[in-house]
Amino acid sequence: MIISKGNIVFRRLVHEDIELVRNWRNSSQVSQFMEYRDYITPEMQEKWFKSVNNNHNLYFVIEYKNEKIGLINGKYIDWEKRSMETGIFIWDKKYLNTHIPLLAVLIFGELGIMTFGLTAYAHILKTNHRAKRYNRLLGFRLCEGQEDVENQLYVMTKESYFKKAKFIRGAFLKLTSNENTVLKFEQHDYYSDFADFLYDKLNDDKIERVEKNDGLKTLYFKSFKEL
Repeated sequence: MIISKGNIVFRRLVHEDIELVRNWRNSSQVSQFMEYRDYITPEMQEKWFKSVNNNHNLYFVIEYKNEKIGLINGKYIDWEKRSMETGIFIWDKKYLNTHIPLLAVLIFGELGIMTFGLTAYAHILKTNHRAKRYNRLLGFRLCEGQEDVENQLYVMTKESYFKKAKFIRGAFLKLTSNENTVLKFEQHDYYSDFADFLYDKLNDDKIERVEKNDGLKTLYFKSFKEL
């Protein structure tokens, strides 16, 4: 599965990319912001990939201008309760302090909240002030009883997102020229029944049009302004 908007592309994590992710996840620039900081072996990474390569975990490699720059995810997705835990890390240093990480989170958030109707949770280290600042701008708030916890739990609902992220979304529309967000299913998504499973979870009124090419669906979502 491929999700794209402008120059930002999310490609669902495949086995060929897990070593790339492992190497960056083990780097000090990334691991310092994670609760788990021990070295991850290739064997551990294989086991982890097998545990998340399913319909309840969506991990994507972030590409910007055809460069792989980070990873974003929705994990522990409960399709019945409509909730997920989100996370992101950018390994390409030249994009860390730019608008690109925030754009990626907004694209992912709009899909999760508006298209799939999910409530988002996020664990953020108490000392990760940059991540806390980003997430609060988007409408995440600290959950009750988390003030003294090292790896704090935040929550964002549709209501809190619209209330807090109003001005951020306005700037976002200008940066992306209000282009469509596009979701393209690939052949292997149909082999695993993932495509049909995910399509059934969509809010149809958020889809502008559906195109088919050799039986593969490409979905064009309504502009964020319309959502």
